[in-house]
Amino acid sequence: MAEEKKHNPKTWKPGGEKGKLHRELGVPVDQKIPAGKLAAATHSENPEIRHDAIRAETMEGWHHGGAGAEAKKKRPASRTARPPRP
Repeated sequence: MAEEKKHNPKTWKPGGEKGKLHRELGVPVDQKIPAGKLAAATHSENPEIRHDAIRAETMEGWHHGGAGAEAKKKRPASRTARPPRP
């Protein structure tokens, strides 16, 4: 019987292999993937490219630090936050 491959939880990465979607779409790694190419890739007949593109769209919404982290620090406190206790 063929042995099933299982991912190793110590080496498995939820984001996939770095630069893989760039290579699949023919976009240099140092450039951002154009939105049109990414949208087209989400409807690809190749399931591997389609899953990678959907993952990339999902990861765009994540906050990875950088400039976004600075903006988050400058945000005012929520209006629904409790006032400090006396």
